[in-house]
Amino acid sequence: MKLCITEKPSVAKDIAAILGADRRQDGFYEGGDYKVTWTFGHLCTLKEPADYTDLWKRWSLGALPMIPQRFGIKLIADRGIEKQFNVIKKLISEADEVINCGDAGQEGELIQRWVMQKAEIKCPVRRLWISSLTDESIREGFRDLKPEAMYDRLYHAGLSRAIGDWILGMNATRLYSLKYSSPGNVLSIGRVQTPTLALIVQRQLEIENFKPEDYWELKTLYRDVTFNVTSGKFKTEQEAQAALEAITGKPFTVTDVTEKKGKEAPPRLFDLTSLQVECNKKWGWTADDTLRYIQSLYEKKVTTYPRVDTTYLSEDIYKKIPVILGQMKPYASLTAKVLAGKIPKSKKVFDNSKVTDHHAIIPTGEAPDRLVGDERKLYHLIALRFISAFYPDCTFMSTTVLGEVEKVGFKATGKVIVEPGWRVVYGNQQDDDNQSEDKILPPFTVGESGPHEPSLLKKQTQPPKFYTEGTLLRAMESAGKTVEDEELREAMKENGIGRPSTRAAIIETLFKRRYIFRERKNIKASQAGIDLIATINEELLKSAKLTGLWENKLRRIERGEFSASDFISELKALINEIVINVLNDNSARRINVEEAVPEKKKKESAASVKKRQSSPRIKSLEEIVCPVCGKGFLLKGRSAYGCSRFKEGCDFRVDFTECGADLTPARVASFVKKKYKQ
Repeated sequence: MKLCITEKPSVAKDIAAILGADRRQDGFYEGGDYKVTWTFGHLCTLKEPADYTDLWKRWSLGALPMIPQRFGIKLIADRGIEKQFNVIKKLISEADEVINCGDAGQEGELIQRWVMQKAEIKCPVRRLWISSLTDESIREGFRDLKPEAMYDRLYHAGLSRAIGDWILGMNATRLYSLKYSSPGNVLSIGRVQTPTLALIVQRQLEIENFKPEDYWELKTLYRDVTFNVTSGKFKTEQEAQAALEAITGKPFTVTDVTEKKGKEAPPRLFDLTSLQVECNKKWGWTADDTLRYIQSLYEKKVTTYPRVDTTYLSEDIYKKIPVILGQMKPYASLTAKVLAGKIPKSKKVFDNSKVTDHHAIIPTGEAPDRLVGDERKLYHLIALRFISAFYPDCTFMSTTVLGEVEKVGFKATGKVIVEPGWRVVYGNQQDDDNQSEDKILPPFTVGESGPHEPSLLKKQTQPPKFYTEGTLLRAMESAGKTVEDEELREAMKENGIGRPSTRAAIIETLFKRRYIFRERKNIKASQAGIDLIATINEELLKSAKLTGLWENKLRRIERGEFSASDFISELKALINEIVINVLNDNSARRINVEEAVPEKKKKESAASVKKRQSSPRIKSLEEIVCPVCGKGFLLKGRSAYGCSRFKEGCDFRVDFTECGADLTPARVASFVKKKYKQ
């Protein structure tokens, strides 16, 4: 019997239908020579400190650092998970071969391998590796199953990431909470979370400490065209006035006219980060919103695997492009022009050297008939980007006119589109990144001269802008550097912090921890977030650049260029050093987590507290209504509080590391109210 293990029940159903395993059993499908079962994402997790030794059950500075001799995994404490795992374990014991059908990425590999290890697998394993869930893609993947060993390095990278996060997160959270937090409060520290917070805090402090400076710009109007002075801005009004007086009443003379033909290539295909950035800019969606929608489109078979960090397609996809375009019937008027000729094979679209596990996000060709609302909008965005990639470049003529008044130089530029090329795909839609401020200029002749109207414009230097979720994602991708050039952006992804698949969750964690909050589209740091970053003196814990170097090593582990054991050894040495440094810090500063919300929120919280104090005291967890589904009540598990309706799919969970395991029901209720107030 061949056993297929997928990551979700919906995927198991699709695969089972294709394999002929059409009989539904409790926790699996069967039929012919196949059985198909599933996980619910993560069934296993790394063991917690208390699982290794009684010494680590209580939070104590004397027990730090906590570094197990050998890391172990355990089932997540959840009745539904335990039941499904037992199904999987029994099926594995009966199987002649297991086919790992988990999501084809680092996290998917880790999820499945942990489950198989926990089930004590002994039979051979092969890997289904596909980039979309269409029936044809699944069939093709089963015709070309890979040996499990091909993905050992991917697993080692995922395991190193998980262990590294455990070493830093568990130890640093206890260390800083015990040393600097008010009693009963937890200061959450993470390998990616903390440098991301540091980026937000640094930008906020730059804005708060910014001192605007006046400057003056000299312009002149000649033949209804505005010319800017080429010498730059003036720092004092006296300089500016002197320059204005020197040219007032003197003729303007055209000294040079140049015309140059230019080309503008179509925008790159989407990776997950660029898609999240675009959706945040267009519609204000959070990174998590976009990830949920694109994951849904993938599971509905209309787009390819979403958790990718490349904007390229592999060269073997080229032969499939006409088929995909031909199937996109709602866009037939746009695809007809591409299909009428030879489809270009540009290196800006097809490049094997820029594709590792998966290619860029594109439509599969499956009809998007069932899509409505925001999912439909998202599909349309991806479809237009995909179609435009095979259109010609937009060509334009750019004109630069230089002029002079009393040896003071001026310049005006203009642009006119000659052939719109790919821009016809977007019709009249505005594309902010590609709109030029240059206007069409009238004809000018070198040597012509005439009157003009000079003027001064007083301006002020502007502070940097607060991060939005879109610009924060870009900053995480480039380890804090502001990068506009697409080629350079691609090169810097190796040193970005976090992975495309995890960045949205990192940002959401910072919101939940109340270290940051939203103010319209802007992301701002709370006082607790600012204080936490100020307290951390270890640059490696808060530097986006240095954390990006760790990320680079994890990617090198994937490629077999760096040792997983060396990566873990480095982090063990680092946490030892951090513990010593913090223990030797004799400052008396304390961080008050109540300061985590802005002033308006604190007033609301005070009113909420007063209302709660006037109501009957909560004596058991069963009196607390789940804040997520609103139907279940709270339960206490081995490592977290959860919802009684977890079997029905409610994902509410609060780890004991957040709030402690020994709270009274009333304090649990208070914590949950505060946590879910935003």
